Amino acid sequence: MIPVSVFRNRTVAVFGLARTGLDAARALEAGGAEVICADDARPRVVAAEGQGFTVGDLADFDWSRLSALVLSPGVPLTHPAPHWTVERAKAAGVEIIGDTELFFRERAAYHPDTPVIAVTGTNGKSTTTALLGHLLTKAGRAVSVGGNIGAAALGLDRMGDGRVYVLEMSSFQIDLTPSLEPDVGVLLNVAPDHLDRHGTMEAYAAIKARIAERAGTAVIAVDDEWTRAVADQVAGQGRPLVRASANQPLKAGVFVREGKLVEAAHGEETEIADISAVRTLRGAHNWQNAAAAVASALALRVDRDAVAQGLLSFPGLVHRMEPVGRIGKVLFVNDSKATNTEAASRALSSFERVYWIAGGRPKQAGLGELAPYFPRIRRAFLIGEAADDFAAALEGRVTYEISGELAVAVSRAAEEAAKEDGDEPVVLLSPACTSFDQFADFEARGDAFRRLVSGLDDVVMADGEAA
Repeated sequence: MIPVSVFRNRTVAVFGLARTGLDAARALEAGGAEVICADDARPRVVAAEGQGFTVGDLADFDWSRLSALVLSPGVPLTHPAPHWTVERAKAAGVEIIGDTELFFRERAAYHPDTPVIAVTGTNGKSTTTALLGHLLTKAGRAVSVGGNIGAAALGLDRMGDGRVYVLEMSSFQIDLTPSLEPDVGVLLNVAPDHLDRHGTMEAYAAIKARIAERAGTAVIAVDDEWTRAVADQVAGQGRPLVRASANQPLKAGVFVREGKLVEAAHGEETEIADISAVRTLRGAHNWQNAAAAVASALALRVDRDAVAQGLLSFPGLVHRMEPVGRIGKVLFVNDSKATNTEAASRALSSFERVYWIAGGRPKQAGLGELAPYFPRIRRAFLIGEAADDFAAALEGRVTYEISGELAVAVSRAAEEAAKEDGDEPVVLLSPACTSFDQFADFEARGDAFRRLVSGLDDVVMADGEAA
């Protein structure tokens, strides 16, 4: 845990008592603050009380006593309407911040030389964050990885001794971090997402852009129009910038050409690694993640050879293009993290013969940008609330069946894929939807997929052991 001393002897409210909020409360208390915890959900309040936290009713609280409101990133700050605590804080002149703001303030006050890499993007940020942590660890650096992935920022190891922090940051976290100043700020991509929480695409993109605009060195993947515009803006300000790309050569930066990861600098090109050989980083989207991660590691002066070795040994992330098993030539891939069509398109683009399991609670209507990948889909198996709408979108273009439940979809997909004549048919769970209609979260959905695959006859799981 990282104690937060910047609010010592002051009173702070923490609203939202899931993992992030409780870690913030612990860190503030450890740093000498008086902390009042609250949540709209009674079970979370009871759980916090059981752990010894001071819980109060902020509706009847004297807000003039508060120095800050630490808001969980899951609580609406602006859209679709500000949460009632936000309105109360603004009326009382109380600043509204998040747990990552506490992290950056503590760093600025007591550990200003602590290296921090912050990573954001609509898609790929978890893989890039994990890959960066892996590259730095393999290069011999002490590293803590967290934020929007794994442990919350304040739940990581204490600052000091040259430890590098690699933080995944969502748009919600960035919006609650006014003093965000990472040494390296990574912006991967920007596509429509969370517009119910940000109002417009322009507002969402502007929040994402802050991670690059406020960084000591910005690493920006320039494969979409939004990120190219941010890169041009950062370059126009004369700020340090490294461009990255999965699909275009660059005069300066890190890019992929014919499956090779290349660094271009000072008029010369240096091949770093054969990224096409890394099975845990399949597809152009993962090549983008790798290019950005390598550019970031090089910005921290990690040796190129160490970077190459780290890439080749990257184990990948669960629920993100994760190979979980095989029956003969049929490969089973868990991409449960693909909760929107943009993410699903990246998975579909990575395989030629796909038996696609999709559906859940959709973030947007229809399948939109997935149409170019329909020829890769041998058959679709539709589940959850989106099944009927997805069926309508696929009608006459892709053979499909409405499975309803994941268990039915896995069984039927395995049966149909086994009939495939071509090389390596793939049963792909890449839902293009959230999981909340049938599962607690995408992790639970992915875990269920793995269990269902392990129960199939003759399957060899990814760890090499027959189920």
